[in-house]
Amino acid sequence: MNNNENSNMIKIEGRNPVMEALKAGRQLDKIFIKKGEISGSATKIVAMARDRKIPVSYVEKSKLDLLSETSSHQGIIAFAPAKDYVSVEEILNVAKEKGTNNFIIIADEIADPHNLGAILRTANSAGADGVIISKHRSVGLTSVAAKTSAGAIEYTPVAKATNIAQTIEKLKKNNIWVIGADMDGENTIYNQDFSGNVAIVIGSEGYGISKIVKEKCDFLVKIPMLGQVTSLNASVAGALMIYEVVRNRITK
Repeated sequence: MNNNENSNMIKIEGRNPVMEALKAGRQLDKIFIKKGEISGSATKIVAMARDRKIPVSYVEKSKLDLLSETSSHQGIIAFAPAKDYVSVEEILNVAKEKGTNNFIIIADEIADPHNLGAILRTANSAGADGVIISKHRSVGLTSVAAKTSAGAIEYTPVAKATNIAQTIEKLKKNNIWVIGADMDGENTIYNQDFSGNVAIVIGSEGYGISKIVKEKCDFLVKIPMLGQVTSLNASVAGALMIYEVVRNRITK
């Protein structure tokens, strides 16, 4: 696999992410495994790869270190075609297929792949229909995002929107309330109703939700900050909002 081929591939690093990719039936072009004793989950990965006729190469740790983007490959890196994004319509259809209210997460210009991966992990744990990310000024589904998601990237649909503001208008036409996290919010996350068809908006690191997106939101809600630090990590703020949706649905 040469450098030109690598440029079109996503690296899936670590035992659990590679195992989840195999379980999900994702197409993998090749798997690199550190030379030496193969045990535990690595043995299962090799067996699953052989069953699906995926080439496995045993390489020195130094090569894996050179290829790694996460610095925590655990002796295994798989190469896969970059994950396909779904359409916003496909995410809208998830609730119809499940017979539930819409539950969508919008990540507005999230630039850190660790934050995007963490948001995907929380979204999956909370049973969200999918995540919409910005096409511009936003990180995509990189190997770091995949690693941080702990396998959630394989199960949670992600759509890329050219214009988040226009996408919000589309969601509104589908009777979805759009709720953004912002310190200017009139309500806190604890007294906002999240129980219907909802899309929650998580702003970027440092800048929050962009002005035009903020104006499109139906509601802005704030997270109480009682200490000296006045902001939260984007994925942490997102997790608090996401699980308020879960709490509202369980209690109501």
